[in-house]
Amino acid sequence: MPTLEIDCPVCAEVLELTDADRAELQVGDVIVCDSCNAEMEVTRNAPGEDFELELMGVLTQCPSCGEEFDVTDEMIDAAPVIESGDGATVSVVECPHCRARIELEFEETAGPA
Repeated sequence: MPTLEIDCPVCAEVLELTDADRAELQVGDVIVCDSCNAEMEVTRNAPGEDFELELMGVLTQCPSCGEEFDVTDEMIDAAPVIESGDGATVSVVECPHCRARIELEFEETAGPA
């Protein structure tokens, strides 16, 4: 059975979708990466290789209150970027539940060579 391989836009983990998996997916459905919990919405699912996903957000758990929340592109765009104690560049987002400030470090994914 043919398998479609998709690279997660957040952690670069390879997500595999069989033809049976794709047949069940509709535009608007959400796929969650098993590695980083990034949520991606199916924006196109046509026959053949015509398949597209759009990153919706990354599910994260607040270290202060333990509640989960989505880190969206809008949150990242609005977040201040600082240098952490270990020299890494991080984005500072606020937990929507307890308002704790959380430093998030994103790894750069290598583009096609």
